[in-house]
Amino acid sequence: MSTAPNSRLPLRCWAEIDLAALERNLRLIRASLPAHIRYVAVVKADAYGHGLPQTAARLMHSGADLFAVATLSEAATVRELGPGWPILLLSPLLPEEDRYLADYDLAATISSSAEVARFAAVGRAAGRPIAVHLKIDTGMGRLGVWHEQAPALHREIAASPHLRLAGVFTHFASPDDDPAFTDEQRRRFLAALDRCEGLRPGEIFVHADNSSGLETMPGASPFNAVRVGLLQFGILPHPHSLLAQVHTEPVFSFRTRVGLVKTLPRGTTISYGRTHTLARDTRVAVLCAGYGDGIPRAVSNRAQVLIGGRRCPVLGRITMDQTMVDVTEVPAVQCGDEVVLVGRQDAAEISITEFSRWADTIPWETLCSVTKRVPRLYRTALGV
Repeated sequence: MSTAPNSRLPLRCWAEIDLAALERNLRLIRASLPAHIRYVAVVKADAYGHGLPQTAARLMHSGADLFAVATLSEAATVRELGPGWPILLLSPLLPEEDRYLADYDLAATISSSAEVARFAAVGRAAGRPIAVHLKIDTGMGRLGVWHEQAPALHREIAASPHLRLAGVFTHFASPDDDPAFTDEQRRRFLAALDRCEGLRPGEIFVHADNSSGLETMPGASPFNAVRVGLLQFGILPHPHSLLAQVHTEPVFSFRTRVGLVKTLPRGTTISYGRTHTLARDTRVAVLCAGYGDGIPRAVSNRAQVLIGGRRCPVLGRITMDQTMVDVTEVPAVQCGDEVVLVGRQDAAEISITEFSRWADTIPWETLCSVTKRVPRLYRTALGV
């Protein structure tokens, strides 16, 4: 296991990232896909809080075909790991960022005629075409040219000698809970592709599906790539996804330690706002983590943690640096014991999905909310 900065110091709160499990997950996902489908590894937001450099390096080793990021800084981090890997910027670029497309050999997302002109200018100055992916808005209402205007924008891209169309894609708004609208978006996307004269889907990335709504189309479908984000980290975004049968492993776990154990009498109120009153004499463990580490206040009085393989309920409001839990039923608990916030301990498990439900949020936000104060420890051995 590799260690975090200041590894000489004892850990109070940390996240464990199992890179071997990540590699196994990629291989399982790949094996479940048709051979012609390419793997677009989405590693934005510090690889969903897992650590971008370490995660992207392992995905390169495992055979990802393209990396998708949100910011220029993320793209630069991936590029510094090695030349030649295709990198797609999913978000719009600011004008002062344009020149870095050539410097870092990146593919930009194009949604407008103004971007065609800007990126073509970069290619002209660099003396070589800039790779771009045409994004088509089929109902997300965010990035992309509206699907009815997509053929005109495609003609502009094709007419520029300073641009190279490397892909075309769309983004589904509700693949997990609105299949009818997802089907409509897919229909709009395919119709727009049909109207783009001279488009050769077999020579570029054509992608729409992600972990939640994966549906590889049969026959003469132009789709030849999928964007995989949460699923590669062992989290199934939607139980009815086509990939729900792929049994990936959780890559991320979130842990802390017991800092203090004390007994308080019945009727004592706990934490800020006095939102919990003890109904019995209670052994309370004070944990060395709070919302300053990424335990959201929304889980106050709702979440559970694992100590000694047993579930222990959170008492009162989460504070910045500590969390209180009831350990009355786990009498052997003492200062220094490991506590699992997300992950496995003995035969028990708290999944990221369960933890996120307590916080009234989604796993994406939970992962991205674990703060920089929390060291990441990387398990690297492949194992079996």
